[in-house]
Amino acid sequence: MSSTQPDSSLVKSAERTVRILETLAASPVRLSISDLQEIMGYPRSSLHALVRTLRELKWVEADDSGSLFGVGPHALLSGTAYLDRDPALPHVYEALEDLRSEIGYTVHYARRDDGHVLYLGSRESRDAVRVVSRIGRRLPAHITALGQALLAELTPVEVDKILPDELIGFTSHSITDRDALHEELTRVRDRGWAHEHEQGTEGVACVAAAVHYRIPATDAISCSMPADLATDAEVERVAAAIMRAATALAGTLRRHGIR
Repeated sequence: MSSTQPDSSLVKSAERTVRILETLAASPVRLSISDLQEIMGYPRSSLHALVRTLRELKWVEADDSGSLFGVGPHALLSGTAYLDRDPALPHVYEALEDLRSEIGYTVHYARRDDGHVLYLGSRESRDAVRVVSRIGRRLPAHITALGQALLAELTPVEVDKILPDELIGFTSHSITDRDALHEELTRVRDRGWAHEHEQGTEGVACVAAAVHYRIPATDAISCSMPADLATDAEVERVAAAIMRAATALAGTLRRHGIR
């Protein structure tokens, strides 16, 4: 069963509450009840009741008109608690600082969340003119170097199980063909690191490697660079640095008993 299919064992009201929060969090703009109904297919009366409850509990907030909704401040409290309680992240942040100093580009750390990757840490390059990703952002694994590095840790059958039936693309360079994705994952396994060129964001190339402190690896570290600087030689240089950083970080986490 893919992560997009419903689980009949879930409690309906609890599932709907969580899906509402996920939908609002994923949207770049605030959504109305009608928007939510169109996206999710839930009854309007149910949406009204759940959104009202979430709003009163400050998990959802509305605009001045009271008709458009987005995630509220208590959603931030929950996310922050997740980061604060992860024993790996203090070591991750130190590794990101060192890696950024070495290669000069923006670096990221993410964890696979079924068929997506969830960004847990980022350090922007000192001369960055745009923010490529941010902590808490969740992207499809198949269009990111981080995700491809982590999907390559799985068997083809496992990959197919967690990915949706239709692979969406963010740019004209995104891999949306399943056979092409499996071919790319084979290349990642062979060389030990992933490389995507403008698959997730126009004008940006990324290199990533899995951090092997768990089996299979759930986390990866990456670098984002301007696509026009991603020559073969530069990608090789960055990939070597990321591999060293990932290996060192994995060793540090294992020594501290973090699994």
